[in-house]
Amino acid sequence: MQIFYMPVVLGNEITLDETESKHVVKSMRLGKGDKVQVVDGKGGFYTAEITEPLPKKCRLTVLEAQQEFNKRDFWLHIAIAPTKNIDRLEWFLEKATEIGIDEITPFLSEHSERKTIKPERLEKIVISAMKQSVKAYLPKLNPLTSFNALIQKEIASQKFIAHCQQGEKPHLKEEIERKNSTLILIGPEGDFSPGEVEQAKAHNFKEISLGNSRLRTETAGVVACHIVNLANE
Repeated sequence: MQIFYMPVVLGNEITLDETESKHVVKSMRLGKGDKVQVVDGKGGFYTAEITEPLPKKCRLTVLEAQQEFNKRDFWLHIAIAPTKNIDRLEWFLEKATEIGIDEITPFLSEHSERKTIKPERLEKIVISAMKQSVKAYLPKLNPLTSFNALIQKEIASQKFIAHCQQGEKPHLKEEIERKNSTLILIGPEGDFSPGEVEQAKAHNFKEISLGNSRLRTETAGVVACHIVNLANE
């Protein structure tokens, strides 16, 4: 059954926005009486019936509603430096959402090669991945921020910085505590600067490794996401 997204659901009636309405009526060619599923991005999962298949304001009647659908008992926040090739950042957003992530913050680092992003496009990718992977919670996508602001304001029970500089570092899988809030910093293609690593440590971030292989930024983000989810299964 096809899944659609509507952030506001009040009572037993749902009116889809123009984008989702066109998808229902013109792309999927669904009509009155057909059943669909709707998520609100806040844990609501609805089975609904099409009552008015209008291409701009498709109206539905809720048949069944579930709240806190597949709610997780931990919180994962990954802060990642946008890649020079934006397609690679978009790939990370898609795969991390499919695996399971709660919050994402793009940030600027000393070695960042990309200093601008288009948040509207990135938000659409996250929404699409949420629907495709049958999730009812939309990950929070924060605005592009600076490294300094990020490490000073973010609060999490566990805070890690993954980097490739020399020295002994424990593997992330050995450090994760289940059912907790976790923030992981993933640096740019040129890695974090030594100064940034020291700054993070001064703000109680722990240095960690993601394995012996040197990973691309977006791959490192996906690996970190998978490790945390696996540890919490």
